[in-house]
Amino acid sequence: MTVGTDGPAQTRSAARHAPEPPGHPDRRPPGGTGLPGIHPDDLPDGLVVADETGRVVCFNAAAGRITAVPAHRALGLPLDRALPLEDLKGRRWWTLTDPYGGLATRSGQPERNLLLPGGREVLVSARYVREHPTGPVRRVVVSLRGTEARRRTERSHAELIATVAHELRSPLTSVKGFTATLLGKWERFSDDQKRLMLETVDADAGRIKRLIAELLDISRIDSGRLEVRRQPVDIAAAVGRHVQVHTTAGQPPDRFFVRIRPELPPLWADPDKIDQILGNLLENAVRHGEGTVTIEVAPATGRDDGEEGTEVTVSDEGPGIPEESMNRVFTRFWRGSKRGGTGLGLYIVKGVVEAHGGTITVGRGPRGGAEFRFILPVGLPAHLV
Repeated sequence: MTVGTDGPAQTRSAARHAPEPPGHPDRRPPGGTGLPGIHPDDLPDGLVVADETGRVVCFNAAAGRITAVPAHRALGLPLDRALPLEDLKGRRWWTLTDPYGGLATRSGQPERNLLLPGGREVLVSARYVREHPTGPVRRVVVSLRGTEARRRTERSHAELIATVAHELRSPLTSVKGFTATLLGKWERFSDDQKRLMLETVDADAGRIKRLIAELLDISRIDSGRLEVRRQPVDIAAAVGRHVQVHTTAGQPPDRFFVRIRPELPPLWADPDKIDQILGNLLENAVRHGEGTVTIEVAPATGRDDGEEGTEVTVSDEGPGIPEESMNRVFTRFWRGSKRGGTGLGLYIVKGVVEAHGGTITVGRGPRGGAEFRFILPVGLPAHLV
């Protein structure tokens, strides 16, 4: 290890086209949201409004995109014709819910998956507007959302489970095989053979433990429940420990160059999480990079908030990361090569850094390899501020 120091014109409002329903002189304009400067077409979700007669008086642009029905065709139609929804059993939803003739105490329908003509799924919720709690329905307000985002989340969760299950199968098979062999034929093996098999079992058990820890970390990151237990951290000493792990495992000491800049600010962070970040970044550099791995620790400069921080850079001299892949590095299951790994490590690293209030970036290093840089704020505990 080397150590160095230095200093259009489509209809936008039903109010212009739909006739005013009788008997409701105080009704608000059907094409508005009630908020100045905001038009229904400005809303990100589909909005459909039916008046007290059950005819559509508002059908915004998002509703048109989701249903593939132009607004000018939907306006003035009965709600069940403009929006012919069915549940997943093929039953007509408006017949089932009967917003105008149903229970007078009902205020709407919670969001659920329904089907448009052709079988396309859409998320639908509805609110029944009454002048008084048990009065007749004056308006039915329907919100529409596509299911693509939810489907992506479901696919991501399914892929996570499949990946972890696949990664667990191999070490579990090994553990089961070796333990069954030892239990059944213990006396047939020499002490050296027994030790080798037990060491393999121990290594595979450690791999299983790490996979489970990764799964728990992802769950905490996704739910915003990742806890950070701050205490003083000697980041320079932490870097030294991780370099020593790799040299002990057989990497040549001169493969690593560590530069510690002077006058580092005090760092309050979770030491276990810092070890997790450093371990992942150095492992990536050693496994996927080439040449010298450079680790530099320096005071963070130029922070927008003016807060002190510590900057750590890990770079190598390998082929680097293709430009088109840079924006996917910190996503789940991204792998820089086919040389092992679950593709979850950098996703977890990003979550851990952000849980500390820091940032992490990836780019190309000065010698062409990948360069990861993370910045952690001083992060003093509240009782010391």
